[in-house]
Amino acid sequence: MGQVVVVTGASAGVGRATAVAFARRGAKVALLARGEAGLDGAVREVKEAGGTPLAISVDVADHTQVEAAADRIEAELGPIDVWVNVAFSSVFAPFLEIEPDEFRRATEVTYLGYVHGTRAALRRMEPRDRGTIVQIGSALAYRGIPLQSVYCGAKHAIQGFHDSLRCELLHDKSGVRVTMVQLPAVNTPQFSWVLSRLPKHPQPVPPIFQPEVAADAIVYAADHPRRREYWVGTPTAVTVLANKFVPGLLDHYLARTGYESQQADLPNEQAANLWAPADDRSRDYGSHGAFDDRSSSRSFQVLASRHRGALGMLAAGAAAATVYLARSRTK
Repeated sequence: MGQVVVVTGASAGVGRATAVAFARRGAKVALLARGEAGLDGAVREVKEAGGTPLAISVDVADHTQVEAAADRIEAELGPIDVWVNVAFSSVFAPFLEIEPDEFRRATEVTYLGYVHGTRAALRRMEPRDRGTIVQIGSALAYRGIPLQSVYCGAKHAIQGFHDSLRCELLHDKSGVRVTMVQLPAVNTPQFSWVLSRLPKHPQPVPPIFQPEVAADAIVYAADHPRRREYWVGTPTAVTVLANKFVPGLLDHYLARTGYESQQADLPNEQAANLWAPADDRSRDYGSHGAFDDRSSSRSFQVLASRHRGALGMLAAGAAAATVYLARSRTK
């Protein structure tokens, strides 16, 4: 209760759903994003959920803007307890159809935005020896897929950055915690507003989850940051493990299926938010994307991950009972 939480990319999608999830617990939530309509909508939803919002228009690719935002947050809301890095941008296209300046810009937002946010948070948390930083990743932090070379490259970079920083904090015996949440395909507006050169409307690779599934997992991770990372959704777990053991097989599988599975038969009218926010005064995109009719609002894997100790004991008990019954029948 009363936590000060910062969420980047809070104007829409997973960031917005996460801000609302923290607000339900009475948190003071700083909403960092570029789009004014999205920020206005997020402010309204955070208030309705019982939180205290502070909206700040920020381009996370600019470290000076991020630092200035952190100063304002601590001046108006108090010391930052949790910082959640969500903001990103991307381009849907084969690699050679992405211009160098587009690749640079998307990388600066998606990767360096996390670096700038983490630095701003850590500079304020370290002197207090407390606080939590949550990096929002993806199954694509481990497994690259076609048509998303920008996004996959940035998520891989975030994964390496997270691992390195965590080792440093452990070495220093710091009270500041960092954890990473690897997400599956999520029904967010990104598929309607990222720059795309695909012939059809981009879509997340099914199965698709609603952003509230991700938000609940992120709040849980912020409360339990000692675990180095969380996997959300069975597809994430399957993808990470398959890439570890049969990466070559996945290469061929994705080469055959990756193009079609990322395109939907919808009007291909992209808002292209790479250089300017798509959620201007005329439209608030909200948390959900265009795939409500095919998205799941729950994940058994997330539940199992939260209660893996209890489930492990149940599994061990079941195994012991099975062995006992088997031996009894042979007597």
